[in-house]
Amino acid sequence: LNMMTSRYGLAAAVLSLFSAASAFAPAGKPFAINTALKADAKNNNVAQTEDTKRDTVMTFSYDMSTTPKYEKPTYPGTGNGLSGEEGEYDVIVIGSGMGGLACGALNAKYGDKVLIVESHIKVGGSAHTFSRMHNGGKYSFEVGPSIFEGLDKPSLNPLRMIFDILEEEMPVKTYGGLGYWTPKGYWRFPIGSKSKFEDLLLAQADDGPKAVAEWNALRDRLKTLGGSTTAVSLLNLRQDPGFLATTAGSLPFVATHPDVFLDLPLTFDSLHKTVDKIVTDPFLLNFIDTMCIFCGFPAKGAMTAHMLYIMERFFEESACYSVPIGGTSALGETLQRGLEKFGGKLQLNAHVDEILVENGRATGIRLKNGKVVKAKKAVVSNATPFDTVKMLGTEQELPKEVYEWKDQLGKLPRHGAIMHLFIAIDAKDLDLSHIDDPAHLVIQDWGRSMQDSQNLCSFFIPSLLDDSLCPEGKHVIHVYSSGGEPYEPWEKLTPGTEEYEAYKEDRAGILWEAVERCIPDVRERVEFSIIGSPLAHEAFLRRDRGTYGMAWAAGSGAPQSGILSNFLPFPFPNLKTPVDGLLRCGDSCFPGIGTPSAAASGVICANTMHPVEKHLEMLKEASQRDPMYKFLDPGFMGQVYKPLVAGRTPSVELRTESSVEA
Repeated sequence: LNMMTSRYGLAAAVLSLFSAASAFAPAGKPFAINTALKADAKNNNVAQTEDTKRDTVMTFSYDMSTTPKYEKPTYPGTGNGLSGEEGEYDVIVIGSGMGGLACGALNAKYGDKVLIVESHIKVGGSAHTFSRMHNGGKYSFEVGPSIFEGLDKPSLNPLRMIFDILEEEMPVKTYGGLGYWTPKGYWRFPIGSKSKFEDLLLAQADDGPKAVAEWNALRDRLKTLGGSTTAVSLLNLRQDPGFLATTAGSLPFVATHPDVFLDLPLTFDSLHKTVDKIVTDPFLLNFIDTMCIFCGFPAKGAMTAHMLYIMERFFEESACYSVPIGGTSALGETLQRGLEKFGGKLQLNAHVDEILVENGRATGIRLKNGKVVKAKKAVVSNATPFDTVKMLGTEQELPKEVYEWKDQLGKLPRHGAIMHLFIAIDAKDLDLSHIDDPAHLVIQDWGRSMQDSQNLCSFFIPSLLDDSLCPEGKHVIHVYSSGGEPYEPWEKLTPGTEEYEAYKEDRAGILWEAVERCIPDVRERVEFSIIGSPLAHEAFLRRDRGTYGMAWAAGSGAPQSGILSNFLPFPFPNLKTPVDGLLRCGDSCFPGIGTPSAAASGVICANTMHPVEKHLEMLKEASQRDPMYKFLDPGFMGQVYKPLVAGRTPSVELRTESSVEA
């Protein structure tokens, strides 16, 4: 949906099954690569948003090579980026988003000396909270993800797994549904109950029994892939031959489910190709699209893997959504505690001007204040690919293949920007008995694109469950658009001018109307409100042009996607780069958008940097944290494969004297 929601496709963990299965696929049957959906090279950023259609996939494009000196807008309260000291570390991570924090914390647990540098004065990337004082009271607002499943107890959520590996706890409150405000009225998706969802279909669909039958048929079609979520986890992955040992625990599943080979290409293909063969009911089609939009695309453009976790997990009786106590910032703070527990360091307000490269290898960073920090093993960028290519600069000597890499990553299609509305209200005599949950989706027109920022939005009232976020008798509300707001009209405006303020009010009108569906007199109850434009989103969240994230539609391989592109249409650029010792993590890497997925990318990156023996030890330790995690340990089969791959981990371009000794 947008930068603010957690990706329900965190169960893209199923994609990790490829690591084991592809090595044993039947010979003579290469995987077919579907190239139906490709990024549009034409810059149609604004025009495509003016009259959107339901079946149109929207992406936005910019050529970063033409704007090498593009500067982000600077806002008071985000820091001047001038902190940071010289030093030497094993690993330097640029950015403290979920991917960077997870990568740094796990590297520290593996025994590395780690530094994470963050340009902002707050930790967490998009997952942070800001506060405002008003009439002596403190009001705290979410700016990023707001819908999480599986954080209340050990689960298949990679983020929860990482917390448990680091032995860190994060208190949450839970709730059981997601409110929908549609052209035909209000309804509620009840998580944690297959029967209640079928009751919803019976009540809302044109032909209830038919919708139930089609839903169950879709679940049956994807049952084998869905079941693989408990055969292997994202945390088992690494990007070198060591994966044969760390994912070997999935071999029994592969042996008993041979049809998984036939479905592997389906995993990466656009979900709509499967849905359209099975589902015809409009209500069910709408529901599936809204579940997919959390990854940025509706069913057309979303990977099939995105829906697998929803089908497997969301209908178990123990499933529920979670609200972190104290705000979403608790996510980053929890990972920060894990980082520091193992000796890692986080430096805030430290902007990176340049990634230093010597003889084809990343050797450190130059901070905005001019100081140099050296990296003995690796530099990891948790920034977007668009921001990463800028940090390589234009003057230092780079390997020639880096220029093609920079050009391709800089032109990758992306989702649009985000509009925000933060509202503090007086809740005296406010009756909210008609809703059961703090999280809601609002759709204006099912015939328009769900990527349209003037059609689909969400609002979140965390103070319904967490009274620490505002004074007694008040509520805080975060309203946000889908990630389809075009940036061009905004970059022509100057913050603070009458024209800018008027345009903000105009574009935020749809956000006010969304909340009015639930609280008709919300404007009369306002204590204060803040509109966040794409310029503010870009400045506060440190994302080029305020983008929701990379937008490579499922069904075709992304540029620089590595060896997997020889077998499958892998829709993510490689976490490795043409610069030795420079890696990437975050939501532009596998497994994609969303806090759990971004965190998992950081773990995959950290695993890749260490010998397979250490990775296997970590998995064994993690498997003992809770019975839920028993499947993480490859066990005997992992030990069988270990001697076959140990000499090739980490891969050559990541080896240093210290890693060889380890």
